[in-house]
Parts: sequence; C-alpha cells; structure tokens
Amino acid sequence: MNIRNVKILGVGKYLPKEVVLGEAINKKLGKPLGWTENTIGVRKRHFVVDETASYMGATAAREAVEDANIELEDIDCIVCASGSMEQPIPCTAALIQKELGLEKSGIPSFDINSTCLSFVVALDTISYLVDCGRYKNVLIVSSEVSSAALNWKDEKSAALFGDGGAAIVLGKTPKGESSKIIYANMKTYSEGSEWSQVYGGGTKFAPNLENVREETMKHFLFSMDGQKIFKMAKKLLPKFVKEMMEESNKSLDTIEMVIPHQASKSAMGLMRKNLKVPKEKWMDIVSNHGNMIAASIPIALYEGIKQEKIQRGNHVLLLGTSAGLSIGGVIFEY
Repeated sequence: MNIRNVKILGVGKYLPKEVVLGEAINKKLGKPLGWTENTIGVRKRHFVVDETASYMGATAAREAVEDANIELEDIDCIVCASGSMEQPIPCTAALIQKELGLEKSGIPSFDINSTCLSFVVALDTISYLVDCGRYKNVLIVSSEVSSAALNWKDEKSAALFGDGGAAIVLGKTPKGESSKIIYANMKTYSEGSEWSQVYGGGTKFAPNLENVREETMKHFLFSMDGQKIFKMAKKLLPKFVKEMMEESNKSLDTIEMVIPHQASKSAMGLMRKNLKVPKEKWMDIVSNHGNMIAASIPIALYEGIKQEKIQRGNHVLLLGTSAGLSIGGVIFEY
C-alpha cells in the first residue's frame, strides 16, 4: 500500500471580498430569476476584486501555519498546487513566498499542476518527501482565479466557477499518533484532453500581437464539454474507486468522509448515488462556493475539519477528475 506517515498539521482558506450571487449571474447572462441556482446548483460564489492568486494563497497559508501552531520560519518548502497561474514565469509558489515576506529565505518553492486534481497530486507527491525526512513542514497551497478566463458565451461553465484559495501544512506524524496516507492513485486518459482546456497562452498558440485578434480571443478563455467529461467519468470512476478500496484494504463503509472535486451540483449528486455514499459522508460545498478548480477539494477539506465533520482518526477519501482527462484519489487517516 506504500503508507506514508504524514499528518495535516493545519489548514487555512481565503475567499475573495466580492460575493457574487446567482441573481447577478442571471442578469449578466440574460437568464430568468433562479436559473443559475436551479440549473447549475450554485447560489453564490466569490470573485476577486484586487486580490491576486499569490495574495489569496499567502493569506490561506498564514492561517494554516497558525492552525498548525508553528511559525512561518518553520516552513521548509512551499508548493503551489493550482490549475491556473498568476503569471507564466515565475511559478506562483515563488510569488506566494514573496507575499509571505520570505523572499530572502531560500525556501524551495515550486508548482505542481494537474488542473482540478493539483492538490490531490501534490499531497500524494510531497508526502513521500516529508515521510523520508527531506522536508519537515511543507505548505501546500491551492489558489485559483477562475473568473479571469471565463467565457460568458458558454453559459453553464461561466455560471459554475468561483475564486478562492486554501492551504495545508503537511508534516511528519509524531510518534504515538496514527495520521497517515494509506493509498493514492491517478490515471490519465488523454482521449478527453480537448474536453476541458484553455487552448491559447502556451507555445502552441502564444499570446503575441500577431496571434491575438478579436476572432482568436476565445482561445485564451476556458472551454469545457461537461457532458462528455461526465459520461467518461461516470464510466471510469466506479472501477477506479473499487480498485482503490481493494488496494488499500478499505471499503467505502469504513470511510468517514468523501471529499469530491466540486465539479457541479448535478454531477456530484449522480456520482454520490453511483458510488452509494450516504449524504452525511459526502462533503458538498459547491452551492455556496462554485467550482474553484484545484482549490475546491482543500476548501471542502477545510470546511469538513472546521465544522467538525472530520475528526482525528477519521478516514477520508479525496476524489476527483481533472483536465487531461485524469482521475485521482487519496485515502488518508486524518
């Protein structure tokens, strides 16, 4: 199973100042009253005003450090696990380090990007480095400004997304305690790579003046075929979860909380029913947060802990899909 003896020492989150209710989205899209909440399942979400991804990430990180009862100086690695970037160069983790006032510290700072699964992948990857003693206290931060790339002509995806940031401090499990990562897995099926993407902005379609004309601006906005993603996920997820349970010698009955990626209200509801997970074991925050890309899972984790739905010793399953198309999950004892 490759168990790693690591512990989530502290958690933090940040939501932008502007609260955007469904009524505002309906007005912007020219939809009738109640359309966003009834069709998309999102009552409110937050959009940045003057906040940056690094500011949100650093604010969440400070709370996580305080929650862990340590000092910023005790952090020896910073990982930004986000699907969006504040700027192409340098990595967002370096900008978070600077925002934390640690710009002269030399603390290694780097990004891990697997879009919506970035936090899950980072937790899995970094846990090995903590378990073996390479790092003592690692900040894993997910901070997303999805509102920057929304295509308002794509009504359903535009109404779904929100902005936000979350952070955890990951450390070695103290002697005598049982916190650990039990099992993790990820699979990628690139046949679905075009179903969720921002085509422009990289080297294939670079943001230079010759490329960027009015008719090609759409290449720099987010596009998604939610139906195709859902159909593929519906087909693959049950087998994926079954394999996770078998490999970890666990069952969904012994998992105290499942934290899915907050993809959409309808998709999450169908996923829960297909997996036969009771409502009380399913962490759903999409109605008042929206889909916050990689920040969705750690913010849902934060809420589960702060609402005392997740207690020390509980077994938790993080589960989701991401652009790629990828499926990933982590089972851990909190």
